[in-house]
Amino acid sequence: MTRIALTTERLMLRFFTATDAGDVARIAGDARIADTTLRIPHPYPEGAAEAWIDTHETLREARVATVFAITERRGGALVGAVGLEIAEGGREAELGYWIAPDEWSSGYATEAAAAMLAHAFSDAFSIERVIARYFLRNPASGRVLKKIGMRDVERVTVHKGDREEAAMLRAITADEWRAIDGARSRPS
Repeated sequence: MTRIALTTERLMLRFFTATDAGDVARIAGDARIADTTLRIPHPYPEGAAEAWIDTHETLREARVATVFAITERRGGALVGAVGLEIAEGGREAELGYWIAPDEWSSGYATEAAAAMLAHAFSDAFSIERVIARYFLRNPASGRVLKKIGMRDVERVTVHKGDREEAAMLRAITADEWRAIDGARSRPS
């Protein structure tokens, strides 16, 4: 398997390995992570981290999803995850991420999500539109998505366990991303 990695100023995004399972269980097992994500349960089940990591290669090969471990470039500590779930047809994907609570407000989510958007809109995928949802009661996640150029599309209701949650759907197209990215790389 190819071990691609995406790098940013402070982070390396790499594929998860079996050795990450303990850190995933510890971080994802934090009730604050479950509370702010759609699909992570609490309590986090024993063996769930290993099972989740075991699915990644198959999902990547089927071009259904790709998930990266977010690690610090200095020291390599695992600080979260970022992924794309690719819709049938491969033209649209949903961005998702979680960051260890000890690293909240570090800018890691923004840095990792921006790198994932660049990857999504690269020749590796040729995705045309990326969407993301965040709970309205989690405005920090909304700010991350706004910082990377995603715009509000519509207010939606999502199901989290046995309850309904108000959420915002945000989106960005490849053309919008290229316009933003091009503006960032132009000299001032």
